[in-house]
Amino acid sequence: MKSWQTSKLDLKPRLPEILSSSDEARALALDLAEGEKLRDHEVHERAWIVVIDGEIEVTTAAGGRVRGGAGLLVELEPSERHEVLALSKARLLLLLTPWPGRGHPGAMTITQKLYARRHAAKQQEGASSGAA
Repeated sequence: MKSWQTSKLDLKPRLPEILSSSDEARALALDLAEGEKLRDHEVHERAWIVVIDGEIEVTTAAGGRVRGGAGLLVELEPSERHEVLALSKARLLLLLTPWPGRGHPGAMTITQKLYARRHAAKQQEGASSGAA
């Protein structure tokens, strides 16, 4: 058995701490300062956000919005685009499953990673040349 007093962890600002990681899941703790955002992003796994302390607002690209404080639990589908805003200083517990999720760079073969990098570079080149 493993256990953590998540409210007593000595976390560094904007530096998530991995509490546990296995093939089944990853658990992370994170502090956000008031007004700080985890800007629009997605994760490859199903994600659960638990507010340990403070208050946050989570919005999704599909227009979903929820606010809440300690005890709030938010579940996000794999690849569901979302943003997290700290309405006050907040401590969060993030649970990701399975770990790593399908499409996550950590779950890719060397060949898949190389293809993904080349594809991203081509898209970047196209965006840069189109803007000129």
